[in-house]
Amino acid sequence: LFTLRKILPKQYLLQQGEVCRHEFFILEGFLRSFFVDDQGNDHTLNFAYEDWWISDSKSFLQQTPSNINIIASESTVVMQIEKSILDQLYYDLPIFDKFWRLLNQNFNLSQSERILNAISMNGAERYRALLSKYPNIESRLAQKHIASYLGITPVFLSMIRKNL
Repeated sequence: LFTLRKILPKQYLLQQGEVCRHEFFILEGFLRSFFVDDQGNDHTLNFAYEDWWISDSKSFLQQTPSNINIIASESTVVMQIEKSILDQLYYDLPIFDKFWRLLNQNFNLSQSERILNAISMNGAERYRALLSKYPNIESRLAQKHIASYLGITPVFLSMIRKNL
């Protein structure tokens, strides 16, 4: 059902333009999803580490080219499952369908929280909320990617960190 895959630091699981053929469960390591805009700017969308799932849901579900990249920030081991196998599991095991729905609901709640934080908090508040929710994030994600995730510049993040 699942295939084990090892990824080296700076190795891509998915690149913009490729069709996402798998969902990935992280056994060990750290992954970052990001988008590169037309000007070549890198925008961190999300990150994932041990016991989390990551994928490009739109590309995976619709089997269309991805708009995002997923890259390893450190040595990473994932279990991957293909869409056809996952679809068969939904059909054969209704409990698996329920499990997947709960995972997606939790992801949607997390994204809703992130959107609310983005529109209701300033950069310093978003940074404190991130550290509160993910205390070890600074040891696993570069400052420039944390700044990008928060929607602020690395210089502003540095100023925030000095004032904490």
